[in-house]
Amino acid sequence: MASKYIILGLQYIVNNFITFLFIPTILVILMQMLQNDPKQILNLFSLVQLNSSKIFISCILIIFISTLYYMSRPRTVYLVDFTCLKPPVECRVPFSTFMKHSRLIVKDQKSVDFQIKILERSGLSEETCLPPAIHCIPPKTTLDAARKEAELVIFTSLDNLFAKTGLKPEEIDILIVNCSLFTPTPSLSAMVVNRYKLKSNIRSYNLSGMGCSAGLISVSLARDLLQVHPNSNVVIVSTEIITPNYYQGKEKAMLLPNCLFRMGGAAILMSNNPKHRRWAKYRLLHVVRTHKGTDDRAYKCVVQVEDQEGKVGISLSKDLMAIAGEALKSNITTLGPLILPATEQLLFLLSIIGRKLVNPKWKPYIPDFKRAIEHFCIHAGGRAVIDELQKSLQLSNEHVEVSRMTLHRFGNTSSSSLWYELGYIEAKGRMMKGDRVWQIAFGSGFKCNSAVWKCLKNVGIVNSADDNNNPWCQCINSYPVHIPDVVKM
Repeated sequence: MASKYIILGLQYIVNNFITFLFIPTILVILMQMLQNDPKQILNLFSLVQLNSSKIFISCILIIFISTLYYMSRPRTVYLVDFTCLKPPVECRVPFSTFMKHSRLIVKDQKSVDFQIKILERSGLSEETCLPPAIHCIPPKTTLDAARKEAELVIFTSLDNLFAKTGLKPEEIDILIVNCSLFTPTPSLSAMVVNRYKLKSNIRSYNLSGMGCSAGLISVSLARDLLQVHPNSNVVIVSTEIITPNYYQGKEKAMLLPNCLFRMGGAAILMSNNPKHRRWAKYRLLHVVRTHKGTDDRAYKCVVQVEDQEGKVGISLSKDLMAIAGEALKSNITTLGPLILPATEQLLFLLSIIGRKLVNPKWKPYIPDFKRAIEHFCIHAGGRAVIDELQKSLQLSNEHVEVSRMTLHRFGNTSSSSLWYELGYIEAKGRMMKGDRVWQIAFGSGFKCNSAVWKCLKNVGIVNSADDNNNPWCQCINSYPVHIPDVVKM
């Protein structure tokens, strides 16, 4: 017990080293001044002869330095609010329905048995949803059906965002739409511009091919654009369109995404306009993007491929977790110095030096991010992803509750899953002023991206009668739930 308090004391001293160094210096100066005669102190001040020209030059210098600092500092970026799609109830896909359709479509018992095994261990509930075209037998994976899913997801999310924030379409200065595997012509961003009659000089971006981490890549792009465009509003639409990528073949690696990926999307309003400070929920602190691996293993982790029968789908590689772990380590190395207290940075640095100079087999030190972060939003890509990050970051079950419950209720909604998780924290009334939340996303390539936000005000429990306020509104009181390792079907 005594050693615990000693360690805490040392951590406090290291984290406040500058303060401990500064206060004694001031005290010594004051003591020296008090020992002098008052006349000596007055004589000391009289040595500094000030005239009007010196005062004028000093004021000009102070104004110049202040202006230079103000102009060169980064603009503050706010997350005003966000909405997540709550899919229509008719899109719900119970396990029995999923497997019945699979038997009729695939007509291969081994493939059916494999999907049953995956679903039983997936951590998903029977409340997850697939788009209407996938409910057809056989599924309608046409361009027209995919566009209808995109319109349903994107327009519903945006309509809810406009209603929630009071933002008018003509007030949007920058539009960013990210969707990895569905890239039609005209683009999805053009579809939004035409639907809402956005202004002619809007800056629109359509991001594709970046996997589940594309949502935070959009946040990074928005941050950069807001540094050069003052008083601007950015709307981000983050989604993945499932319809054209639903696999109807027999390859196991391509059947796995069918069991995990589900319908979802999010719309986010970011701004650097000072007037939004009053009602913005969060302030962006840091965005870190790391790309680990340029070999075939990295690029083939999550890809859209065509099997021997000519059927298209998403393939997940067995190297996924290993490459994800390498990407996470690179991301931690970059993000750590930005948010960790001094003691954790010192221990991390000593660990690196020890591995380089003393013994390469030393176990690397994993910083305790719990000392800097209150909430963790880990991409709900699957139970294995959450388990691995919980182990790597030494998180408790409470820290990963939000990710497990999001996977359970909505499934893997790709790049929008992080916003469903943030919505869960808000719906539980756990987000307090000053709290910091860390969003961690993984994507094809292989990327690990992070965003750290600081809460600007207490976020209360949502109104359970308001369907557009939060996708958790009518079920939050049922969570958290126990998720068994295997659910027998």
